[in-house]
Amino acid sequence: MFSRKFFSMVGALAFASTLASCGTPTHQQVGIGAGAALGGVAGHAVTGGSTLGTVGGAAVGGVIGNEVAKPK
Repeated sequence: MFSRKFFSMVGALAFASTLASCGTPTHQQVGIGAGAALGGVAGHAVTGGSTLGTVGGAAVGGVIGNEVAKPK
């Protein structure tokens, strides 16, 4: 059901999240991280596993997460 590439991507995301969690993140940092994670997964799903689609989705998701989580 899930490919090896998918599990590699999830592992890399978990590793990056672990490294980034060394301090207390701000609300905006959490928004960026969550947006990037969801965008990467969505980009991966929409493009059929394309690396460019995954990275592009993560970038767009991070920008959207940043905008949503900005202090008002």
